[in-house]
Amino acid sequence: MSPMLQGIVTIVLGVGGCVMYFWLSNIILDKVIFPVRGPNPGRNINRANLVRPWLFLMPALLALGLYLMYPVVGSFIRSLYNRSGDEFVGFGNYSTMFADDGFQTAFLNNFLWILFVPAASTFFGLLVAQLTDQLKWGNIAKSLIFMPMAISFVGASLIWKFVYANDADIGLINAMRDYFGAGPIDVLQIGFWNNFFLMVILVWIQTGFAMVILSGALRGIPEETIEAAIIDGANPFQVFFKIKVPQIIGTITVVWTTITILVLKVFDIVYTMTGGNFGTDILPSYMMAYMFRDDGRATAVAFVIMLIVLPVMIWNIRQARAEMR
Repeated sequence: MSPMLQGIVTIVLGVGGCVMYFWLSNIILDKVIFPVRGPNPGRNINRANLVRPWLFLMPALLALGLYLMYPVVGSFIRSLYNRSGDEFVGFGNYSTMFADDGFQTAFLNNFLWILFVPAASTFFGLLVAQLTDQLKWGNIAKSLIFMPMAISFVGASLIWKFVYANDADIGLINAMRDYFGAGPIDVLQIGFWNNFFLMVILVWIQTGFAMVILSGALRGIPEETIEAAIIDGANPFQVFFKIKVPQIIGTITVVWTTITILVLKVFDIVYTMTGGNFGTDILPSYMMAYMFRDDGRATAVAFVIMLIVLPVMIWNIRQARAEMR
């Protein structure tokens, strides 16, 4: 079967199956389980209306259970066995993982990423959103700043590899050092600080995302509040920090938490730039390294990452719902 025909058949069967499911389930609900005709029709109608929303939610709940809950539970159970899955080791993989210096380094690096990248991306995004709104050619500037969002993480990493190249003829940093008479240096091998050079890549990518969201939030601020502050003698800094920022703090929080979730899952940049060497390992790259070893801790690392992401994701959803009210 050709891919196009396969796609058409899948769409027809999927849409047709959903329509058939809802049609049959409503008939069974209204005519078999809670029939309108017969004793107590009003009570049956009320009961059917209570059950009906769950009929519409059932396919989504089944899909979530199959593709979300089952893998989570299965991964946790898998993390309690050795790599081949034939020997139960309990929490041995976790104890071995937490005692490993490599895991501790990766966990610390992830903590640094969480502190620096969301804060820097949100700050620069807010700053750019405010400044470009004051320019006639602001839309052009926004397009250029948003452009890195269209580049894959691997592509962005390869671009920045040229910037960090240990060659004055290619690398921008070493070209500047050469101009001032300093020798070349490989910034990706400088302990501790090389992590921040990698973080800059993600900040460069995510600033455009933060800018777009925060620019929309800034434009939604009522002009009356800004005009009132100006009439009362507020200078531009006071208008921005005391009038505008407090009114969009919910949007800032959502942007910050969204980027935080992305940071906890980032893998491409570290793998492309350093492969986790020179003390730049993070939890996803650490997990990747143990996927191909005779060790069952890779699944344990994946479960730890999920536990770290989960509360941030829940908080993000709650903040987004509060922002929509």
